[in-house]
Amino acid sequence: MSARVVALARDWIGTPYRHQASAKGVGADCLGLIRGLWREVVGPEPAPVPPYSPDWAEVGGAETLLEAARAWLVEVHPAQARPGDVLVFRMSRGAPAKHCGVLSAEGPTRKMVHAYWGRAVVESWMGRFWEDRLAAVFRWPREVEA
Repeated sequence: MSARVVALARDWIGTPYRHQASAKGVGADCLGLIRGLWREVVGPEPAPVPPYSPDWAEVGGAETLLEAARAWLVEVHPAQARPGDVLVFRMSRGAPAKHCGVLSAEGPTRKMVHAYWGRAVVESWMGRFWEDRLAAVFRWPREVEA
Protein backbone atom coordinates (compact mmCIF):
# COMPACT_ATOMS: atom_id res chain seq x y z
CA MET A 1 0.00 0.00 0.00
CA SER A 2 2.71 2.49 1.00
CA ALA A 3 4.70 2.09 -2.21
CA ARG A 4 1.54 2.49 -4.27
CA VAL A 5 0.59 5.75 -2.52
CA VAL A 6 4.12 7.14 -2.96
CA ALA A 7 4.09 6.23 -6.66
CA LEU A 8 0.68 7.85 -7.13
CA ALA A 9 1.79 10.97 -5.25
CA ARG A 10 4.89 11.25 -7.44
CA ASP A 11 2.63 11.11 -10.51
CA TRP A 12 1.26 14.49 -9.33
CA ILE A 13 4.72 16.14 -9.39
CA GLY A 14 4.70 19.09 -11.76
CA THR A 15 0.98 19.74 -11.36
CA PRO A 16 0.73 23.56 -11.10
CA TYR A 17 -0.28 25.07 -7.78
CA ARG A 18 -3.93 26.16 -7.98
CA HIS A 19 -5.85 27.18 -4.86
CA GLN A 20 -8.79 24.80 -4.20
CA ALA A 21 -8.01 22.66 -7.27
CA SER A 22 -7.60 18.88 -7.23
CA ALA A 23 -6.84 17.73 -10.78
CA LYS A 24 -3.60 15.92 -11.61
CA GLY A 25 -1.65 17.76 -14.29
CA VAL A 26 -4.06 20.70 -14.20
CA GLY A 27 -3.85 22.19 -10.72
CA ALA A 28 -3.83 21.38 -7.01
CA ASP A 29 -3.17 22.89 -3.63
CA CYS A 30 -1.98 20.74 -0.72
CA LEU A 31 -5.47 19.60 0.21
CA GLY A 32 -6.28 19.04 -3.45
CA LEU A 33 -3.31 16.68 -3.71
CA ILE A 34 -4.59 14.61 -0.77
CA ARG A 35 -8.14 14.69 -2.18
CA GLY A 36 -6.86 13.50 -5.55
CA LEU A 37 -4.89 10.70 -3.92
CA TRP A 38 -7.98 9.72 -1.92
CA ARG A 39 -9.90 9.32 -5.19
CA GLU A 40 -7.10 7.19 -6.66
CA VAL A 41 -6.52 5.05 -3.56
CA VAL A 42 -9.88 4.87 -1.78
CA GLY A 43 -12.59 5.98 -4.21
CA PRO A 44 -15.09 8.82 -4.20
CA GLU A 45 -14.43 11.60 -1.69
CA PRO A 46 -16.36 11.01 1.54
CA ALA A 47 -17.65 14.60 1.87
CA PRO A 48 -17.71 17.78 -0.19
CA VAL A 49 -15.07 20.37 0.62
CA PRO A 50 -16.58 23.84 1.06
CA PRO A 51 -14.85 26.81 -0.59
CA TYR A 52 -11.97 28.21 1.46
CA SER A 53 -9.78 31.27 1.20
CA PRO A 54 -5.96 31.13 1.24
CA ASP A 55 -6.01 32.57 4.77
CA TRP A 56 -8.78 30.28 6.07
CA ALA A 57 -6.77 29.05 9.07
CA GLU A 58 -5.63 32.49 10.18
CA VAL A 59 -9.14 33.92 9.90
CA GLY A 60 -11.09 31.05 11.43
CA GLY A 61 -8.63 29.74 13.98
CA ALA A 62 -10.28 26.31 14.05
CA GLU A 63 -8.41 23.04 13.52
CA THR A 64 -10.43 22.31 10.37
CA LEU A 65 -7.70 20.38 8.56
CA LEU A 66 -6.82 18.23 11.58
CA GLU A 67 -10.49 17.54 12.34
CA ALA A 68 -11.12 16.43 8.75
CA ALA A 69 -8.01 14.23 8.74
CA ARG A 70 -9.10 12.62 12.01
CA ALA A 71 -12.57 11.98 10.60
CA TRP A 72 -11.39 10.15 7.48
CA LEU A 73 -7.83 8.91 8.09
CA VAL A 74 -6.16 6.85 10.84
CA GLU A 75 -3.87 8.88 13.12
CA VAL A 76 -0.53 7.36 14.12
CA HIS A 77 2.26 8.65 16.34
CA PRO A 78 4.71 10.79 14.32
CA ALA A 79 7.56 8.41 15.24
CA GLN A 80 5.68 5.68 13.33
CA ALA A 81 5.49 7.67 10.09
CA ARG A 82 6.29 5.65 6.99
CA PRO A 83 6.23 6.42 3.27
CA GLY A 84 2.70 6.85 1.98
CA ASP A 85 1.43 8.46 5.20
CA VAL A 86 -0.27 11.85 5.15
CA LEU A 87 1.63 14.56 7.03
CA VAL A 88 -0.13 17.62 8.49
CA PHE A 89 1.78 20.77 9.44
CA ARG A 90 1.37 24.00 11.40
CA MET A 91 3.03 26.88 9.62
CA SER A 92 3.80 28.59 12.92
CA ARG A 93 3.72 27.62 16.59
CA GLY A 94 0.23 27.83 18.05
CA ALA A 95 -1.45 28.35 14.67
CA PRO A 96 -4.01 25.91 13.29
CA ALA A 97 -2.63 23.21 11.00
CA LYS A 98 -2.96 24.26 7.37
CA HIS A 99 -0.52 22.33 5.18
CA CYS A 100 -0.32 18.67 4.22
CA GLY A 101 1.65 16.29 2.08
CA VAL A 102 2.67 12.65 1.71
CA LEU A 103 5.83 11.17 3.18
CA SER A 104 7.78 9.78 0.22
CA ALA A 105 11.16 8.73 1.68
CA GLU A 106 12.54 7.86 5.12
CA GLY A 107 15.89 8.23 6.81
CA PRO A 108 18.30 11.17 6.85
CA THR A 109 17.00 12.36 3.49
CA ARG A 110 13.35 12.22 4.53
CA LYS A 111 11.19 13.66 1.75
CA MET A 112 7.59 14.52 1.07
CA VAL A 113 5.39 15.24 -1.91
CA HIS A 114 3.30 18.38 -1.42
CA ALA A 115 1.81 21.30 -3.31
CA TYR A 116 4.21 24.20 -2.95
CA TRP A 117 2.41 27.56 -2.75
CA GLY A 118 2.79 29.56 -5.94
CA ARG A 119 4.75 26.83 -7.75
CA ALA A 120 3.65 23.21 -8.23
CA VAL A 121 3.40 19.79 -6.64
CA VAL A 122 6.99 18.93 -5.74
CA GLU A 123 8.99 16.35 -3.83
CA SER A 124 11.21 18.07 -1.32
CA TRP A 125 13.51 17.27 1.56
CA MET A 126 11.70 17.80 4.84
CA GLY A 127 14.62 19.24 6.77
CA ARG A 128 14.39 21.02 10.09
CA PHE A 129 11.83 23.57 8.85
CA TRP A 130 9.19 20.94 8.12
CA GLU A 131 10.14 18.55 10.92
CA ASP A 132 9.61 21.35 13.47
CA ARG A 133 6.15 22.08 12.05
CA LEU A 134 4.82 18.51 11.87
CA ALA A 135 1.52 18.42 13.77
CA ALA A 136 0.18 14.94 12.98
CA VAL A 137 0.63 11.84 10.83
CA PHE A 138 -2.15 9.77 9.29
CA ARG A 139 -2.53 6.48 7.44
CA TRP A 140 -5.11 5.81 4.81
CA PRO A 141 -8.23 3.97 6.09
CA ARG A 142 -7.58 0.46 7.34
CA GLU A 143 -9.92 -1.19 4.85
CA VAL A 144 -7.75 0.12 2.02
CA GLU A 145 -4.61 -1.53 3.44
CA ALA A 146 -6.16 -5.00 3.24
